[in-house]
Amino acid sequence: MRVLMLSKACVVGAYQRKLEEMAALPGVTLRVLVPPAWRDAARGELRLERAHVSGYDLQATPIRFNGSFHLHHYPQFGRAVRAFQPDIVHIDEEPYNLATWHALWHARRAGARTLFFSWQNIARRYPLPFRLGERWVLRTVDYAIAGTQSAADVWRAKGYAGPLAIIPQFGVDPDVFFPAEHPREGEPFVIGFVGRLVEEKGGAILLEALARLDGAWRLDVIGEGPQRTALAGQAQRLGIADRVTFAALPSTQMPDFYRRIDALAVPSLTRPNWKEQFGRVIVEAMACGVPVIGSASGAIPDVTGEGGLIVPEGDSAALADALHRLQAAPDLRRTLGERGRARVLAHYTQAQVAAQTVAVYRALLAR
Repeated sequence: MRVLMLSKACVVGAYQRKLEEMAALPGVTLRVLVPPAWRDAARGELRLERAHVSGYDLQATPIRFNGSFHLHHYPQFGRAVRAFQPDIVHIDEEPYNLATWHALWHARRAGARTLFFSWQNIARRYPLPFRLGERWVLRTVDYAIAGTQSAADVWRAKGYAGPLAIIPQFGVDPDVFFPAEHPREGEPFVIGFVGRLVEEKGGAILLEALARLDGAWRLDVIGEGPQRTALAGQAQRLGIADRVTFAALPSTQMPDFYRRIDALAVPSLTRPNWKEQFGRVIVEAMACGVPVIGSASGAIPDVTGEGGLIVPEGDSAALADALHRLQAAPDLRRTLGERGRARVLAHYTQAQVAAQTVAVYRALLAR
């Protein structure tokens, strides 16, 4: 089968490992179109990384309205469809986006089977023309993949009646994300925070919790976003600025980062227009044997399972207590890390996600 995938997410090098796994499966000829870069409002410009490109064709294609989540699209996509003549077009986009409408129109014109991917776990009502475009996609597309059950529930509630699979967008490569050979011992207790520096990710709650924590500790923050200055100022006011560092790392350096920390904090906060959709950093950390302390927002408890501790959203005292438990108990950290690694191997590897996705392709062609 000839598969053409359109995915701005695959500019990230670590995510491309799934594509190699897909292309290695029997009968799959894969071409993936990505923009040269994606301008993320919180993380800045994400330039194309070519980290895992064996066995398939990764091509950069021009993008219009780069950075506009709803309006971006790829003007040469129709030409790419005609040149490749795919059996399946995998649109790695939400159904209310112009990129999805544009790609679906060209795919159907060429006679290809189609599917979209969605993380959307809140049933939003969009203004025109996005509401009409979304409705057209739900009536027209051949298959849907949702990243979580809550996302699947949204699209069923909105009227999508076609076949639907629940598969994460990406897994992790356990041969890249693996535990440190010798677990960290001694002080300081190192906490990691990885994500966009925006209010809903809970960075301010984490700093409040850490101000309550005794003993030697350090917080390493990996991410960019509009809250960085405010968070640095908050750390200064709380008297903990000398223990907090801010940095940005390419995706290829994240495994080493996880192996240098004792726990990962994911204190996300649900908002009317957002709740945590999956938490990829959770499975990355667990694959590296790192225990997770997460809030109860969205999919965090389901993804974490027995690989960490869950606390109420917005409760800095409960978060501080959980951090203290891990700080004081290396054996608990080790136990949770082992459970988390086992959970990833059972559910969240790139090979598993690739196999499930290709199974959807085969079902599409068999219909």
